[in-house]
Formats: sequence, C-alpha cells, structure tokens
Amino acid sequence: MSTPVDSSSSVTPGIPWSALARLIRLQNQTGTYLLLLPTLWALILAARGVPPLHLLAIFLGGSFLMRSAGVIMNDLADQRFDRQVTRTKTRPLASGELSRRQAVILLSALLTLAACLLLLLPPIVTGLAPIAVLLAALYPYSKRWIHIPQAMLGIAFGWGTVMAWAAVQGKLDAQVWCLFGATAAWAVAYDTIYAVQDQDDDRHIGVKSAALYFGRFIHRGVGMAFGVMVAFLTAVGWLAQLGWPYYIALLGVVAFFMFQVYQLRKPITPVQAFDMFRAHVWVGTTLLIGLLGGLLI
Repeated sequence: MSTPVDSSSSVTPGIPWSALARLIRLQNQTGTYLLLLPTLWALILAARGVPPLHLLAIFLGGSFLMRSAGVIMNDLADQRFDRQVTRTKTRPLASGELSRRQAVILLSALLTLAACLLLLLPPIVTGLAPIAVLLAALYPYSKRWIHIPQAMLGIAFGWGTVMAWAAVQGKLDAQVWCLFGATAAWAVAYDTIYAVQDQDDDRHIGVKSAALYFGRFIHRGVGMAFGVMVAFLTAVGWLAQLGWPYYIALLGVVAFFMFQVYQLRKPITPVQAFDMFRAHVWVGTTLLIGLLGGLLI
C-alpha cells in the first residue's frame, strides 16, 4: 500500500517560505504603501495627470522590492538588538528561525529584481538608484549614532520621489525637491509615533530614536515635522499651480495632524501608537486624490 504524499511538503522541501514571508513583513504592507504613495505623488505631478502605465507598474513593483529589501537590511543590522525587544524578539532572524545566509540570499534576489526594473527606466534614474540602496543600508546603523534616526529613514523614503520624477521628466527641478522635503518630514513624524512602541526597550539597550529624544515633548517634535511637511506641500501647490481640490485635501490632512498632535500630549499605548502610524496610509491617499483633483480641475 503506497504512503500518501503531503502536498504541502512536496513543493521545494527545505525552503522556509513562512519565515521568509515574515522576514519581509509580507503580512503587513503599511511600509510599502508609505514608500509607494510619495512616488505616486511625484509621478502624477511630473506627468501633470495620470502617468504612463508602465511607470506605475515599475514603481509599484520597485516599492515592494525595496521596502522588502530594506526590512531585511534592518533585521540583519539589528539582530542582536531585536532579541532584547519584546515586539521584535520573535522575528525570524532574531529568533534563529532563519540564518543570516538565508536572509542575505533573499536580499540579493530582491535587489537583483529591483536592478532589472531599472533597465526599463531612463539612464538618469539608473544613476540615482545606488543612492537609494546606500540610504536603505545606512538607516539601521543610524540608530547607533543619531538621536533622530527617523531623519535618515525620511531621506531614504524621499529619494523615491526624486527617482519617480526623473523617470517622467528626465531632469530634476524645484517641485521635486519640495516633494522630497515633504516626504522626509512626514517619515520623521509617523516613524517617531511608530517608535513609541519600543521606548522602554530602546532605552534599556541603548538604541536611539526620536521618541526617546523628544520624550514628554514628543507632541512638539511630531508637530514640527508635520508643519515642515505642510509647508513643503503648500510650496508644491504654488509651484505647480494646483487647483482648489488639492488645498481642500491638504486642509483635511492638517486637521488630522492636529488631532494626532493632541493625542500625543498624553502618554499613548503601543497599540495606539501602531494604529496612529497605520492611519498615515490614508494621509498619503488623501493627498494623492487631492493632487489629481488639483491637476484636473
């Protein structure tokens, strides 16, 4: 009598698919959306409307690949720290479920796929791409040196707007640098809120974060970052001569920012911090709709 074959183990045995999926946070794509949305702002603004579909597809795929690569770089750099943090100690690398070799192999595959996408873009974008990889690699280590490492994350995420603009226009001008500044400031704000989840552990192990740096004045630090973002976005609207729908969307975002700053005046729980962080996907979506409306009105 033949022994039944378990179909779940018959496909490429030995590859820990579940752990690899958790390594790149496949179950939680908030980070991908927060990287993608500003690139969509840049694509739409540079194209003065709906950009070519192939560019949308390339930057959608590129955002997923680079965010996935970025979190692997982060986990490789922070493996020792992650073991000491309640929220991260069960991550595949920190727990020992995956080896560093397995993580590096997946990282190499993701970066290779991202490089292949560059072949479909103008040479100027290819020239800008290594900076994106360098910024992603530096961010995890900035937690050792810089009191506000979220600024490095913001620069890394903002670089996506520069690449997207260059893909459409073939050059860089004032509008894209305003988008870059807005994106960088936005990342400082929402990632400071995200860092509230790990304040006690970070303080214990000596990792720096804006949440620790601002302390009881975190509402002021986040509020300042929001203010810088809004200033840059107002400049974008003026330079691009956008219509009233854009400013309506921006006013809605400002109201939301004021509410979050008010929430931060009192201590918040890790669960509240994560929910506040995830809500920023809707901020990016609102601004995207406002940009389209402001261009088409």
